[in-house]
Amino acid sequence: MAKAMARHILVRTEAEAAQLKQRLAKGEDFASLARKHSICPSAKRGGDLGEVRPGQMVRAIDQVIFRKPLRDIHGPVKTQFGYHLVQTFYRD
Repeated sequence: MAKAMARHILVRTEAEAAQLKQRLAKGEDFASLARKHSICPSAKRGGDLGEVRPGQMVRAIDQVIFRKPLRDIHGPVKTQFGYHLVQTFYRD
């Protein structure tokens, strides 16, 4: 069965997600920004979602993790929880 390793930052607004994405593009540390800004419990782990399998996440996030290029930061992706920035760094 397919699996991946991913991390994300979850915020309340699209504007906040876009601002964080710009900061990441300038080289700021993903884990540090996740710890400081993410409203998800994964913030304590720098946004690390651990090993993920298809169907474990909401559909929009699942599609990013299993279909988008590795290592790129994708988003903002809107879900019922807020806006996500998602990075997948391993997939098989």
